[in-house]
Amino acid sequence: MIRTERLKLRPWIEADVAPFAAMGRDPAVMEFFPGLQTHEQAAAGMVRARAADERDGFCFWALEIPDVAPFIGFCGIKTVDFEVPFAPAVEIGWRLAREYWGQGFAIEAARASAADGFIRHGLRELVAMVVPANTRSRAVMDRLGMIRDESADFDHPHIEVGSPLRRHYLYRLAAPA
Repeated sequence: MIRTERLKLRPWIEADVAPFAAMGRDPAVMEFFPGLQTHEQAAAGMVRARAADERDGFCFWALEIPDVAPFIGFCGIKTVDFEVPFAPAVEIGWRLAREYWGQGFAIEAARASAADGFIRHGLRELVAMVVPANTRSRAVMDRLGMIRDESADFDHPHIEVGSPLRRHYLYRLAAPA
């Protein structure tokens, strides 16, 4: 578990599935994904996160505001698990329920996740992938100090050819010297 001034990044629990699924049905939250998420897909995502945590010692953790909101989204790091030229790599990512946007939670959680990856896990670099139009996530990447690697931009292999969501920018964050 990781604690910040306002947040707790923690392992997933069964009670997270319903709010995670609700978040995945919100068109604004899922604007830059190929589709809305079903309850079954949310439950499977939680299972994958738990398995990654067990395998790697890290994952996209459930995110909560202690004593305020038991689940507001997720943030953390995970191994890139599909074929791309920049793999092997560890990705940093986040997704928050819409009512928690614009309050600094994504950057607070991302900074804590990056520090955990660099300090506790000894990682030398983190990457992030983003659809070019996703200016909100790109702003978080910029505030985190990530640098776009234009030479590594790619077409996401899990997004169908012809989709405006297929092209992704790649951002990199090196461990502090």
